[in-house]
Amino acid sequence: MLQLSFIRENKELTIKGLKKKLFKNPEQIIEDLLAIDSKRRETQSLLDGTLAKANAISKEVGNLMKAGKKEEAEAIKLETLELKGKSKDLMNSLAEYETKMTELLYQIPNLPHESVPEGRTPEDNEVVFESERAKKLPEMSADALPQWELIKKYDIIDFDLGIKIAGAGFPVYKGKGARLQRALVNFFLDEASKAGYTEMQPPIVVNEASGYGTGQLPDKEGQMYFIQADGLYLIPTAEVPITNLYRDVILKADELPIKNVGFTPCFRREAGSWGAHVRGLNRLHQFDKVEIVQITKAEDSYNTHKIMCDYVASLLEKLELPFRILRLCGGDISFGAALCYDFEVYSAAQKRWLEVSSVSNFETFQTNRLKLRYKDESGKMQLLHTLNGSALALPRILAALLENNQTADGINLPKAIWEYTGFEKI
Repeated sequence: MLQLSFIRENKELTIKGLKKKLFKNPEQIIEDLLAIDSKRRETQSLLDGTLAKANAISKEVGNLMKAGKKEEAEAIKLETLELKGKSKDLMNSLAEYETKMTELLYQIPNLPHESVPEGRTPEDNEVVFESERAKKLPEMSADALPQWELIKKYDIIDFDLGIKIAGAGFPVYKGKGARLQRALVNFFLDEASKAGYTEMQPPIVVNEASGYGTGQLPDKEGQMYFIQADGLYLIPTAEVPITNLYRDVILKADELPIKNVGFTPCFRREAGSWGAHVRGLNRLHQFDKVEIVQITKAEDSYNTHKIMCDYVASLLEKLELPFRILRLCGGDISFGAALCYDFEVYSAAQKRWLEVSSVSNFETFQTNRLKLRYKDESGKMQLLHTLNGSALALPRILAALLENNQTADGINLPKAIWEYTGFEKI
């Protein structure tokens, strides 16, 4: 959530940033917000004056009573009753203004970093890096199979069984498919531990406050599975529960940076998704993901973002996958991110790039909602910056590993995970 003071002091800059994110009618919502803010501040000033006057009269009543001037005291006592009634009305008005302001602030996305390019669609994203393997993409034989055929051929993932027990988009991993899935999770967690991340195993459901805290609500409400009887949401990513561990927390400077990693299943309704690009493992309602989260001081966050990107790149190198990094344009970046780099691996049989990670810097957007702060050297409270990234999301990693490494007699796996799988080939 943007800070109201920033919007008030940087109105035109805010509108410009919202336009880059293709936010509809930014001028109107900012004007509405500032108008309510003006009324709120005016009401607060009246309330402060009324309360001060009531306190002064109450003190005077006390002095008159002590002096034995009961009649004079009773005469001005009536005025305090009127002031109390006025104060109550002003407090109710103030609460209404604050509620309206909060509702508007929740609708406004984060402002994009200055390096975010203009653009409307994914085609406008900028390729900022290509790995050596990506510069010479693997060429497959004419009879190479896409992942949805390979998983049937080797009987490692069963979508029909998933449909039987749950529905489309909920696959069942079998035999070596299940072992490969578990191996990748353990590999990613061990690599994160080596990089200094503390592993967390959070709940896979969150309450409404957590959804608002990291910005999934109200923006992504339609994409989340909701358990109505309990008022809980199935998580779309481990980012939500892990970041919310620090909601309403004041950290100490020597505790920073916070570096957490978590493995969870993730749930997304993916409403409205269809077509060839969602076949097989390309898009699922339930999938496994290892997520890294960092909380840093503002001055450190963009260097941290680079370090996190380098870390994700190192994982893809170890898996021997061709990948590229894209800087997302204003029209494609998420609601809460100020800057986001997407990592895509090349899927040889499909002849297309698959997103496997997004590494984002949210600056103070989440911490303002979370009330997550620390005391600086002067003792002043400062909002922190939050960052997160997939490290990594498994389905499309698995798809690329299967497709890119297929041979006439099986699928060769990268050496980095042999000790985790217990086998070198499917």
